[in-house]
Amino acid sequence: MFKRLAIKPNNYHDSIVLMRLARTVRNIDRVVEAQVGMATELNKDAVREMGFASQELETATPNDLIVALVAETEDAVGNAEKVVAESLEGPARQHEPGVQKARIYATLSEAAATGGAGIAAISVPGEYAAREAREALANGLHVFLFSDNVSVEDEVALKKSGKEKGLFVMGPDCGTAVIGGLGLGFANKARRGKIGIVAAAGTGLQQVMAIIDRLGEGISEAIGTGGRDLSKEVGGITTFMGLTFLESDPNTRVKVLISKPPHPDVRDSLIRMLDEGTKPAVVCFMGEEIEEARRKRSGKVLFAGDLEKAAILAYQLATGESKESLYSDDELDKMACRVARTVDGGGYFRGLYSGGTLCHETLTILRRMGIDVYSNIAQDRRFLIEDAEESCANTCIDMGEDYFTRGKPHPMLDPGMRVPRYLAEAGSKDVGILLFDVVLGYGCHRDPAGVMADAVREARRIRKDMGQGLAQIAVVVGTAGDPQGLEKQAAVLREAGAEVLFSNRAAGDLAARIIKAQGGTRPCLR
Repeated sequence: MFKRLAIKPNNYHDSIVLMRLARTVRNIDRVVEAQVGMATELNKDAVREMGFASQELETATPNDLIVALVAETEDAVGNAEKVVAESLEGPARQHEPGVQKARIYATLSEAAATGGAGIAAISVPGEYAAREAREALANGLHVFLFSDNVSVEDEVALKKSGKEKGLFVMGPDCGTAVIGGLGLGFANKARRGKIGIVAAAGTGLQQVMAIIDRLGEGISEAIGTGGRDLSKEVGGITTFMGLTFLESDPNTRVKVLISKPPHPDVRDSLIRMLDEGTKPAVVCFMGEEIEEARRKRSGKVLFAGDLEKAAILAYQLATGESKESLYSDDELDKMACRVARTVDGGGYFRGLYSGGTLCHETLTILRRMGIDVYSNIAQDRRFLIEDAEESCANTCIDMGEDYFTRGKPHPMLDPGMRVPRYLAEAGSKDVGILLFDVVLGYGCHRDPAGVMADAVREARRIRKDMGQGLAQIAVVVGTAGDPQGLEKQAAVLREAGAEVLFSNRAAGDLAARIIKAQGGTRPCLR
């Protein structure tokens, strides 16, 4: 093997750009492994695991760029180095024909001074993110804070400062927002409409937007808050600001709030605020028992037990039209009966998700249907798996968790990182059902369905050689306006042999019906 390690001091690049570049380099012929990233501790650990060790690596800081390459030949290493150099310094940084060249500013202050800027999108290592966000706020800019690893103390201070200035701080670790029709982070091209959303859940926000768009209605604004916003420490600062804005926004007729269950005190204040508003609201606190929530409802607040229901209730309120679900019980029953016939021996269920919110929702759906599922994000510690690499009985994994993305692209950027695990699960004789998500939109992989379709075909081949059947279910989250092409992506997956649904609730429901048809509710034997 040929190895090369280069550390470039004070050479900062955006993390998303570097993750995409690393993926490109890994696809070069005879390249075995590649890391291209800033010298954070997580990335340095990943480089050490590749077999590199040096004093320069140990003393590198998050302002320094690391390029670590392992290849089968010296030519392959050279080709990889050339691609990195051109991408970061040369021709590959040129803009596509017909696209206006972006102006580059040295600081946020310099950018803000030109006027016309309203939002600062920040994606830097966590230890520097708060400083950049403070500068943005000082210059009168709203903040979309994609960065994670920001302390709770910094988050509270930033959001309090933003509130005083009348400026939103969306994040930290905010993956999605659509403001004034402009998508930030991982965002879908949803039609404009009368429904405004505030969400502390990135792929949850995308799922609700996508279903509303599919029903024919649209979004006024979609405000992300970051996953900790509704905690006791943060107190829902951005959520309250977002709901206040939607209440006064003339383009918004219905308000939607999405998150995991908030701190009880924050929850009570939010519901009270929505009760006192003039516009109807839909609330989806994922994992909260819906009957308990309904007992606390008012005339203005409707509670949804899942993301699809949240979208449908919002659609009904906005249009006055009746709609129960994207898929009826009869449709799901017929699909389950047909698919169950392809599964041999009551095999276990395995879900491999790129969207953490979607994974969490599936756990909730299966639990409500009386099926125990193990996971790396299970809130009930009885079902928290000890090793994220090892599935146990019925298992659902969030592969966007830090464990899987350390020094590697998120699966929404590189769905191929799930393929080895997917094929390993397919090769297990105890597995009968595989479920995965394909998330479309700006910022995501250009052809995620194409990548996963290859895995679906290979899984079918593996099972044929084993003499066993396998159910493969794909949930596609996206809109007709997304650059990947919603129907085209769905068709690719169907052609490969996957059952395709456009609702994660329906996909989880289908999996549960197949499990019950097979009698597959056996516990994990440790």
